[in-house]
Amino acid sequence: MFALLLASALASPAMPRPLPTPALTPPRILGLIRAKFRSHRPPPPYETYVLTRKENTSQGFPNYADSYTYKYWCRTSDKAALKRQVYRSINRGTLEFERPAFNEAEDPGPPTADLFEPAPLRSRPVTFVPTPEPTGTAPPLIGVVRTVGEFDYRVVSLDTQGGTLHLHLEPTRDPDRNRLRDLYVDKKTYELQKVVATDKLFILGSSDVYGTTFTISLAMLDGRPVVTDIHGVVGDGYTGDGATVDYTFRDIAFPATLPAWYFDAHDYAEHVADAPI
Repeated sequence: MFALLLASALASPAMPRPLPTPALTPPRILGLIRAKFRSHRPPPPYETYVLTRKENTSQGFPNYADSYTYKYWCRTSDKAALKRQVYRSINRGTLEFERPAFNEAEDPGPPTADLFEPAPLRSRPVTFVPTPEPTGTAPPLIGVVRTVGEFDYRVVSLDTQGGTLHLHLEPTRDPDRNRLRDLYVDKKTYELQKVVATDKLFILGSSDVYGTTFTISLAMLDGRPVVTDIHGVVGDGYTGDGATVDYTFRDIAFPATLPAWYFDAHDYAEHVADAPI
């Protein structure tokens, strides 16, 4: 009987061993944060919002000439947008076309912009192209090696501040394009709360460009992160007007559809009478 039981046990297939759970190292946490942010993409096809820009003169007084408020109607697939300046009461400006983007000679935006997207090599129209990302809450399994798919940055330091994780980053290559420097995320959900990133100030009418640091605050809207506030500080020895600038994004909404003519400036002249406000 003992021999029979032994033979049966030897003939049984070996039970598979569970794979070890990878440690939550700083690089892995960074990868999970990026995957969490990208899990909300692509953004809704359309979004509307009100952008307000405020800056000070070189003497520290409000610079009303270069401070303004615009209403945007944006198509996120190519970031084409109709915008109108908002004045007091119900007055609105002319119909203008723009592709809002970070790190370009346009106002930053839209609120659902991909903050992990590298800055373009040169100023150009931007088209949203999704980057393949891990599915689920954990990176993909390849044998017994897990990859987080994040090689553009190294985590210099990581600390906990109450319910927030703070990661200080350093680009591993091309720091002019890989612009993230600090991430603040919910330590339980890994949702982005605040980002410190580099950007640029383009001086209109000249070829002068100055490095800028943006502190970007985010909030959740309809289950996805959106930019709500930006505080910018210009560096590289800049001393002119607008050395500090603030942007706010308000009245953000995701309409199901918008008229196609909003996104073709050639059609604006014949639609002045039915322009949105």
